[in-house]
Amino acid sequence: MTTIFRRLPLLAAAIAAPAFAQGFENLDMLDNRIAAALGAPMGEAGGAATRLDRRLRLAACPRPAEIGQPAAGAVTVRCEPLGWRIRVPLTGGGAVYASATAPAASMAPVTRAEPVVRRGDQVQLVAASRSFSVSTLAIAEQDGAPGDRIRLRTERRSAPIFGLVMADGRVSLPGFN
Repeated sequence: MTTIFRRLPLLAAAIAAPAFAQGFENLDMLDNRIAAALGAPMGEAGGAATRLDRRLRLAACPRPAEIGQPAAGAVTVRCEPLGWRIRVPLTGGGAVYASATAPAASMAPVTRAEPVVRRGDQVQLVAASRSFSVSTLAIAEQDGAPGDRIRLRTERRSAPIFGLVMADGRVSLPGFN
């Protein structure tokens, strides 16, 4: 009889493990919802956004997670009741993605603009608002057409900076008003 009580915690843990595993958000379904909201497939060549990292363990949202409009090279997915929020990076240029509120019938095929910045180009990196403007030189680590979010470095050993390519070939830092 005492061996049963000693094994009871192991049995309880074995029964609870599958129930606990089901308490996570289904990432495949969330990927599909993001792709549908953006109007393009996920993670493929020409896809809208990168697939969610399969290591994520998001608590299962009691109602469908909200998918925001693309902004600053990413789309925000949030669960208001539980308070979690993630940003999913967009692939390619943010300007080519369909609005989450646009009807699918009105979406015409979008042609990709030619890059105005090439990998290895020296570009002017600009941070500006109504009251100031600051610029420096940076090296592009990716090709970019107007509206694309690309990675740059101001020095070889510096951390990468992400900026939005402008039509004139300059790159702006998002977030300054």
